[in-house]
Amino acid sequence: MKMFRKLIIIIFLVFLLSGFDRADHESAWAAFEASDYETAFKEHLYLAEKGDAEAQTILGFMYRQGLGVPQDYTEAIKWYRKAVAQGYANAQSNLGVMYQEGKGVPQDYTEANKWYRKAVAQGYAPAQHNLGVMYNQGVGVPQDYTEAIKWYRKAGAQGHAPAQSNLGLMYGKGLGVQQDYREAVKWFEMAAEQGVAAAQYNLGLMYHKGYGLQKDDVQAYAWVGIAAANGDADAIQVHNYQETLLTPNELEEARKLARELWEKYGNKNPEASSIFIAEPHNEIN
Repeated sequence: MKMFRKLIIIIFLVFLLSGFDRADHESAWAAFEASDYETAFKEHLYLAEKGDAEAQTILGFMYRQGLGVPQDYTEAIKWYRKAVAQGYANAQSNLGVMYQEGKGVPQDYTEANKWYRKAVAQGYAPAQHNLGVMYNQGVGVPQDYTEAIKWYRKAGAQGHAPAQSNLGLMYGKGLGVQQDYREAVKWFEMAAEQGVAAAQYNLGLMYHKGYGLQKDDVQAYAWVGIAAANGDADAIQVHNYQETLLTPNELEEARKLARELWEKYGNKNPEASSIFIAEPHNEIN
């Protein structure tokens, strides 16, 4: 009977402690999302030193980006390696990016590919996207648009916004698939609604040119406008030009729509702790 009671107490303590760790995770992540990086770093460091792979990965990301700490690629690599030793997919993918970009390690596309594939084996969407970019650009692998489409589609099906944006480009340009503007619009819309500036910009251009949907310069102005507000340099120039195409009433309507779109889709960051390889800025001709 005493042994049974001891076992119950041990199980209860393990459950209680695991609950504390989860509470610590939530507190640390809340600080990160609130841009309180000093607090986020301290709380993630506490968890990381206890061997938590998720916290180790976030620390690596913070060192990579210089969030709450001086930017330090070597330190980022150190924490990513601790997490990949536990098979953590996010860290595997992020380590692949470091090798692809040559940050903290010598640039090595073969190593990048290796780490992406380890994460892909776990179904990790950002790694699927990054592998797609390698095939799209012919970096470390023979250029193969069909293979790029395959990986973008896998990631896009999981809601990965950058992959959805790239799928829109592939359909819009007819790379690896038959050119299909309606399909391009579909993928641009998915990515634009998750806050991807390039997709917002390209969706605006589709409205302006009437590709895959009815031409609508009010919609075009609004979508290009929120892309510009999201920091897309090309969108800023195009937005100024589009303003000259509208009547005063249309311009008032477009600005109202842009404010509504910004409230819904403007200020988002769909990949808070994952790194994805961005395609060179591209648009539908």
